[in-house]
Amino acid sequence: MRPVIWHLLPKRQTELEQASDLVSSALSATVRQFPRQTMYRRLGHIGLYARRPVRCVPLTATHCRLRLAWSREHALWTPQQWSCVMFSDESRFSLQSDSRRTFIWRAPGTRYHQENTIERHRYVGAGWIVWGGIILGSRTDLHVQSLTMTGHIYRDVILEQHVRLFRGAMGAEFLFMDDNARPHRANIVDECLQSEDITRMDWPAYSPDLNPIEHVWDMFGRRIAARQPPLTCLPELRRALLDEWCNIPQDQIDNLILSMPMRCKACIASSGRHTPY
Repeated sequence: MRPVIWHLLPKRQTELEQASDLVSSALSATVRQFPRQTMYRRLGHIGLYARRPVRCVPLTATHCRLRLAWSREHALWTPQQWSCVMFSDESRFSLQSDSRRTFIWRAPGTRYHQENTIERHRYVGAGWIVWGGIILGSRTDLHVQSLTMTGHIYRDVILEQHVRLFRGAMGAEFLFMDDNARPHRANIVDECLQSEDITRMDWPAYSPDLNPIEHVWDMFGRRIAARQPPLTCLPELRRALLDEWCNIPQDQIDNLILSMPMRCKACIASSGRHTPY
C-alpha cells in the first residue's frame, strides 16, 4: 500500500462527508489490492464507523418554522392533555422491503447531524395499505386495504367506522390527529368531521418524527418480519398484519404517546429540523 493514502483521511467529523468516497478512491489508487478491513480499521482508529444514513423527509425553511411553532405550543402539555389525542396514520407493508444497505462513515453520537441523513419520501412498494389509530390506553382496529386511500374511503371507513366511535366514547375533549395527506384534507372529509363534531388537531407538515404511531409501525414491521415461517403471499401477510396489530403491548404504545413532551423539546432544540425520533 502507498503510505501517502493515509494522509488523505479526514481528521474530524466536520470532514466526513467524503469518507465513503475516500475509501473507494484509496482502493482504486493502489497498484495492488489490500484488505478492505485494513482501511476500515484505520478509519475506526480516528473515530469513523460504517453506519446507515438516517432517512428523513425533506424539510424546507417553512416546514422547520411551522414544526418549531407547533412544538413550542405543545411542549408543556400534560399527560392528561395528550391522553385525549388519537394519533393516526397509514403505512404500507409488503413481502419485500427496502434493504437499506447504504453505509456512511461517521463518529459516535453524530447519527442525526445533517451531513449524516438522507432526505426522502417514505418507501412505496406492493402489498397492503394499513390504517391505525392509537390513544392512551387503547387503539383502533387495524384497517387493511389493497387500494390507495381516497377521500371517500377515508370518510366512509376510517372516520365513520373507527374514529367516530372513539369520539362518542370520549366526548368533546377528543382530538383527532392525522397528517396533511391529500385524502385527509378532502372537502367531504372536512364536512364529515364537522357533522360528527370531531375536532382535528393542527399538525405541521412533514413531521412523522413527531407522530408516535411511526414507532408503532416500526415495531409492527419488525414483528411481521420475525414471523416464522416467513410469509410467502399477500393473504398470509394480511392475516399476519391483523394478528400482530392486536399483539403489540399497550404499555409500549402508551410510553410512545407519553414521549410527546420530549419530542417537542427535541424539535425545539433542533430549531424545527430533524429530531432523533
